[in-house]
Amino acid sequence: MTENSMRLAILGGGPAGLFMYKRLIESGRKGLTVDIFERKGELGTGMPYSVDGANEEHITNVSDNEIPELVMSIEEWVKIVPKEILDTFCITPENFNEFKVLPRLFFGQYLSAQFKLLQDKAKEAGIVTRLHLNTNVADIIDKPQEGIVAVETEDGSILSFDRVVICTGHKWPLVNEGKVEGYFDSPYPPSKLRLKLNHPVAIKGSSLTAIDAIRTLARNNGEFIKNEDGSIRFQLAEQSPDFKLVMHSIDALLPGIRFHLEDTHLTNDSLLTPEEIEAHKQANDGFLSLDFVFEKNFKEIFRDKDPEFYGRIKDLTLEDFVASMMDLRERLDAFQLFRAEYAEAEKSIRRQQSVYWKEMLAVLSFAMNYPAKYLSAEDMQRLTKVLMPLISIVIAFVPQSSAKEMLALYDAGVLELIAVDKASEVVPEATGGVTYKYTDEKGKAVSTHYKTFVNSIGQPRLSFEQFPFKSMIENETISEAHIRFRSTTAGKMALAAGNEDVVVDDQGNCYLKVPGITINDNFQVVDKYGVANDRIFIMAVPYIGGYNPDYSGLDFCEEASARIIEYIN
Repeated sequence: MTENSMRLAILGGGPAGLFMYKRLIESGRKGLTVDIFERKGELGTGMPYSVDGANEEHITNVSDNEIPELVMSIEEWVKIVPKEILDTFCITPENFNEFKVLPRLFFGQYLSAQFKLLQDKAKEAGIVTRLHLNTNVADIIDKPQEGIVAVETEDGSILSFDRVVICTGHKWPLVNEGKVEGYFDSPYPPSKLRLKLNHPVAIKGSSLTAIDAIRTLARNNGEFIKNEDGSIRFQLAEQSPDFKLVMHSIDALLPGIRFHLEDTHLTNDSLLTPEEIEAHKQANDGFLSLDFVFEKNFKEIFRDKDPEFYGRIKDLTLEDFVASMMDLRERLDAFQLFRAEYAEAEKSIRRQQSVYWKEMLAVLSFAMNYPAKYLSAEDMQRLTKVLMPLISIVIAFVPQSSAKEMLALYDAGVLELIAVDKASEVVPEATGGVTYKYTDEKGKAVSTHYKTFVNSIGQPRLSFEQFPFKSMIENETISEAHIRFRSTTAGKMALAAGNEDVVVDDQGNCYLKVPGITINDNFQVVDKYGVANDRIFIMAVPYIGGYNPDYSGLDFCEEASARIIEYIN
């Protein structure tokens, strides 16, 4: 690299790559060459907004006003987009509403158009852009002595770069799919679920991923009919009288429904600053306290904003708060609560008034994501086992149309939700399908065979061993993600109790192994010696889930790319 030049590779041309490219263009850096590698033939859409992750029936859970700034808003874009694209999705500039969610494939077209506009801006800024479409990256080889990174593609080509940003997006490893008839490791691509079935289908999970599967399977085995009052009902197809969708979920809870957000970009002026977090760590043996963050980034925000709610929660511990919020959810029938929350969400949107405690829970989750790596192992376990289950339910932001379809299916007797225990087991059968084994709420052992099974638990947090670029493992360019126990005694007790994720170093310190690889605040990969790599950055969420327990879609892409460009520049 000469003094003013830099050649940078973005591996993956989906939303993460889009935001990284935008940051580079806006950086003002001269002498920049950007190579973008994308396994598909188009840029911008990624998995969620292309046919890899959506059919016509799938919609976003964000609206135009909630999307981080790109080149132009969707409201501006619909005025210039080709009419055939608008006609495909029954959208016109006149009926467009910036507060409404959109078909995911349409949103993908928008992101793809933004990528094209960014290429024009890059050219104006003197940035050279080289596209490598329909190209799979096979390996990444860091060469620290030369100060470069080699990117090897599947056809054997090797290109060298000064910086590489890994933006490879979602990944659902295939385990039993293709080997066991009727077994699907994920609902993606959803075209594979266009199945005519006349039997119950087991769905593992009740999240947005499960709803994706439900929307596709329902349409291929019946139809949604609009009533005169605007409500909908579901009618089974004649050839599918025994079709049923059976969700299996721990605690049998349904996700929360989209409501009006006061702050559409999950920020708040009352949140802890990086300086406040650092000062707290220095006074707390280098650890960030989960209780401190919960107090400052959640509870105290209500002191002035909602004094009544603050009075209810000010003396509650994290565990007490979660228990109180989950109590109602666990006592009420899941669909009864879902119906009530749908009405609450409708009122929130109609009046443009937030359900403020839910919004602030989303803000807390977003704010916790980046400094979570500084928690002790004890607090990380509390975060993942206590707080994140509540967060994942409440801030799922199920779109209204999805909620209406879920309720219509339930009212038609086609959709069921079963509570399973944490020891539940899905056993693939050599003859096809699975046997779902669990203990029900009455303590009875249940074993049910299903001809069709769809694993719909969402994006799994992948392990260090599953990292796709093997030279980075073999050369120790990356390291397993670990979180240190504050109490060595607690760590050794966990190890003695059989926790295989606990490791002890040469100094006797105990660590909890968490999914994925080690990164720092700038999203640099970190080697086994704790040294951050100046050349390789990662935004691929499946491989950094241990240090970033909650990744929030486009907001994550915007924030992570900002941290990377600040370091590079």
